[in-house]
Amino acid sequence: MDLKEHPLVKFTTGDKEHVGNEYFLESGDKIRYFLETDALDENNNLKYGKERAINKIGHALHELNPVFKKFTMNKNLAEIAESLEFKDPRVLQSMLIFKQPSIGGIVPAHVDSTFLYTDPPSCKGLWFALEDCTLDNGCMWFAPGSHKKYPLQKRFVRDGNSATKAVYLEDKSNEPSDDEYVAAPVTAGSLVLIHGLVHHKSGANKSDKSRWIYTFHMIEGEYPYPSDNWLLPTPAMPFSKLF
Repeated sequence: MDLKEHPLVKFTTGDKEHVGNEYFLESGDKIRYFLETDALDENNNLKYGKERAINKIGHALHELNPVFKKFTMNKNLAEIAESLEFKDPRVLQSMLIFKQPSIGGIVPAHVDSTFLYTDPPSCKGLWFALEDCTLDNGCMWFAPGSHKKYPLQKRFVRDGNSATKAVYLEDKSNEPSDDEYVAAPVTAGSLVLIHGLVHHKSGANKSDKSRWIYTFHMIEGEYPYPSDNWLLPTPAMPFSKLF
C-alpha cells in the first residue's frame, strides 16, 4: 500500500453512506486497501501509520495472494461446501478486515445476500478469526433464526459506473429487533459459517486490542448472478471454482 498513490478511500457502511466509487467497484479482481473512517483528520491526512489506519484489504486475496489462495482453495473447505449441498461453489469477495484498537468502527446489521445476490439467494460466508474476538474489541452479534423468519429486504447494486444504491425488495421494517441479537465471541483460529440471510452486526472496538479476521464468500455457480451486483466477475478473473 503506497500512500503516495493511494486515493485515501475510507470504508463506510449503512443505508445513508457506503463506499461506491471506482476504486471500490473495480476491486473484485484486485487487492485494494480501505481505511478506517476515523483514521483521517479534517484535512484528509492520516492520523496513524497505515498499519493502524487500515480497515479492510480486498477483494481478490483468494486468487492474487499465494498464502490466501492456498488457504482458501483447498479440499477441506471444498468438503464444507459439499456438506452445504453446493453443486458448483464459486469463491468471491475475500477480505482481511481489521477492527483497529480504539477506532474500529461499527458494522450495522445486515445480511450478506444483500451484497452478493443470486436468484435464489445462495450466499454463504466463511469468517476466520485471526485474533480473539471479544465483547470489548468488536465481536459479531447474530439474530438466531433470522434467516428463516425474515425475507431478503434489499439488494446493494451499481447505479451507474461509479455509484451504488440500495434497491428494496420488502418492507423496510421487516427486520429483527435489537433484543433478538446474541453476542458471538470466538477465539483465534475459529471458523464462523454465516448463512447469507442471517442478520448480523458488530460493535465498535474501543479497546486497546485489535480484532483481525479473514473472510470470503461462496455462491452457487448454477444460479443466475445479476449484472448490477456491485461485485462482478471479469474476463481476466471469473469467480473461482472451489470444486
